[in-house]
Amino acid sequence: MQTYISVFLLALMATYILTPLTKQIALSIGAVDIPNNRRINKKAVPTLGGIAIYLGFLIPIILNMSLNKTLIGILLGGTFILLVGIIDDLYELSPAWKLIGQILAACILLFFGIKVEFITNPFGGMLYLGYWGVPLTLFWVVGITNTVNLVDGLDGLAAGISAIAAFILFLVALQEGQTFAAVLALTLASSSLGFLRFNFNPADIFMGDTGAMFLGYMLAAISVSGALKSAATVTLVVPVLALGVPIFDTIFAIIRRLHNGKPIGEADNGHIHHRLLALGMNQRQAVLSVYGISVCLGLMALIINGANLHDAFVILGIVIVVLIYGAWKLGIFSVEVPAKGNGLEKSNFQDI
Repeated sequence: MQTYISVFLLALMATYILTPLTKQIALSIGAVDIPNNRRINKKAVPTLGGIAIYLGFLIPIILNMSLNKTLIGILLGGTFILLVGIIDDLYELSPAWKLIGQILAACILLFFGIKVEFITNPFGGMLYLGYWGVPLTLFWVVGITNTVNLVDGLDGLAAGISAIAAFILFLVALQEGQTFAAVLALTLASSSLGFLRFNFNPADIFMGDTGAMFLGYMLAAISVSGALKSAATVTLVVPVLALGVPIFDTIFAIIRRLHNGKPIGEADNGHIHHRLLALGMNQRQAVLSVYGISVCLGLMALIINGANLHDAFVILGIVIVVLIYGAWKLGIFSVEVPAKGNGLEKSNFQDI
């Protein structure tokens, strides 16, 4: 318990202190997000806030945890993806180079033996993946890295959702007695909260791809080292629900664009936060609504983790039906108008 309290308070304070310093550095080197017809900000806002999140996470971990092979792999991978994000924010990497960077970051985890080893068999027991765990791990890490970046469309959205998802992973790890994953998840949740103080609408600083990719990568890595290592969980289901908003928003975006004959990488205004704004909500109301959805999905993840296999799949089925119905009612599947000119979506590869 003392370790949990220590990492939580240290991460919160470190990020809270370092974020204004990061803001000043970003301003001094010209790392600012300039308003244009695809941005929500009305004035130039410093970016690179992900550096403060990274340091707010790293400092408590170094001070409170003993280095082992798994931790070294996660920290090296997290540092690598952070550097990729910094370069992208400063120089705008091409989609291909960004993807290569994400794949290399995922390979760092594999090099240190961190991978998905099994998934739940719906008919009982576990399916051990063997070599298939390598491509699944790559897909999982790169996918989650991108889905968190996907929801970084409104002030405070990605930071808040990441904090909620990390806290859910923390609770799941506690359920399974996985102290290592629990400490990492709680530290990530706390560093996200510390940053949120400066990122909630109206934002003083943006996390940029630096922060979005780091948060997504760490959530993926922690879930692989935690929830996906437990034989008692419905393995993939728990982290998928904990990260439900960005994952399902990405899936719905792909379905929508395929249905409308659009490239899946083409930005549009059909994401959940766009549809909530279209209902007349302001930014804060839309963000808080998505927070609420994330909390509900997280609670479902906790319930499923404690349920027997049959009940778990029944609950999961109900959740999926409700999500699809809610997405349909919001118009998430039917939007055909490109986002160009609406000022609400970022123009980059991650926004698929």
